[in-house]
Amino acid sequence: MKHIIKTMLVAGAVLLASCASQPSLQEYYVDNSENPNFLSIDVPASILKLNEEELNPTQKEAIESLRKFNLLAFKKNAENEVEYEMEKKKVREILKGDDFVELMKINSKYGKGVIKYLGDEDAIDEVIIYGDSDDKGFALVRVLGKNMNPAHIIQLMQAIQKSDYKGEGLGEIGDFLKG
Repeated sequence: MKHIIKTMLVAGAVLLASCASQPSLQEYYVDNSENPNFLSIDVPASILKLNEEELNPTQKEAIESLRKFNLLAFKKNAENEVEYEMEKKKVREILKGDDFVELMKINSKYGKGVIKYLGDEDAIDEVIIYGDSDDKGFALVRVLGKNMNPAHIIQLMQAIQKSDYKGEGLGEIGDFLKG
């Protein structure tokens, strides 16, 4: 009887500890998708419309490993500066989690950012691109796929930069990401 009570207490403590833990990135997306300060869109990878004849085999493999993109952007203005700082802090805390592996840091004229991933080194399931600008706000992009490779992702980003893709189909987020 004591063993059963101890087991139930331990199970309850574990359950409470897991409930009190930090939200996942997916939960953050869901919680903020209806917030008027955020722009949110889910798009299939096919929206990129890259000319496959111009891609090398590694870039083609990278495109085939993609499924979809979840984009969430906080558009900063004079009225929501306090909330912007709070939300930026929440995202940075989530991205500090042990599950996320840093791939590269970004520092450009548009702001600072980071690219991280979830999964095994040779078979990434999710790439997270985060960037913020004190003028515009921040953007969080989840690239979902199957067995993505870090080197392929970098090559794919280079192919997108060289392409004629101008953010078509992304609506307000496309305008936001362009700066």
